[in-house]
Amino acid sequence: MQKQKILAPMLLLLIFTVCTSAQNPTMPSQNRDAEKDALYGTFSGAKRVPVAEKQRLAYEAAREYLRKFAEDKDPELGEVQKFVAEYEKVNREQSLFRTFQAKNYEETFKLGHVILEREPENFFVLGIMSQAGLENARAGKSQTNTETVDYIKRALKLLDANSVTKAAPFENIEFARGFLNAGLGSLVKNQSPVEAAAAFSSAARSDSPFRTDPIIYHRLGTAILNGEFAQLSAEYNQKFGNKPPSSEQQAMLERLSKIIARAIDAYARAVALSKSPQQQEMGAKILEQLTALYKSTHNGSVAGLDELIATVLSKPMP
Repeated sequence: MQKQKILAPMLLLLIFTVCTSAQNPTMPSQNRDAEKDALYGTFSGAKRVPVAEKQRLAYEAAREYLRKFAEDKDPELGEVQKFVAEYEKVNREQSLFRTFQAKNYEETFKLGHVILEREPENFFVLGIMSQAGLENARAGKSQTNTETVDYIKRALKLLDANSVTKAAPFENIEFARGFLNAGLGSLVKNQSPVEAAAAFSSAARSDSPFRTDPIIYHRLGTAILNGEFAQLSAEYNQKFGNKPPSSEQQAMLERLSKIIARAIDAYARAVALSKSPQQQEMGAKILEQLTALYKSTHNGSVAGLDELIATVLSKPMP
């Protein structure tokens, strides 16, 4: 009997608790909604302030919101998820940029690889990787050249498709086009001069400082001679060496003449643009090459060469 007296109050308490919960089924939901609203309010208010500390606060609130309430599928979920994704994307890019600025190109490539696995069309990252690879090449470190060519081509593909809306890490879209084409040409000029000539030509046609860079035109002329002209010359000699003239032979000679004319035009532009005191020595060397090439197609004469140099920049590129 004593045992029953002890259990009865406990049983009554249990029954009361269950009944109370049944009568107030919304209490846990109300607490959940209150916490959700508080987190969303913190996120929404902080994200509107373009200050690093506020953005970090918004990110932390958004992460907590997703951790606790992502399964609720509320209308705000998409907004929160988008912010978190963009915030993390910017952080990854900033980390990559800081590493690049520190000239730690080995680490730049490591970080860039990770990002590009997730975002293969990230123009910012492709641009940074292209610059890092070109810096390696200038320093004589050619082990990243093949990768760099791939990054440059991928970045140029995005530009050609007009799918780039933000030019970063470059000043603007046209500068990016000029820089990337100039870099591509410099990396492939020895192995693939035809491809290099196309790249240098694109750089020269871009609305960027590369349009008036004498080095671009000199490299263009050299690539034309080492690529298209050398290939067609070899074919000409194989087909028509020590053979009587023919219409087919004449047609190929005309093609060769047009190729040489493009190289002469490029060299003439390089000379005409070499005006600064720092460019005088380079301009003089290019003029020597231009003179020899010009004479080879004008019966040893330089008549008209000075006029060509004086007027070439007023004419469109062939």
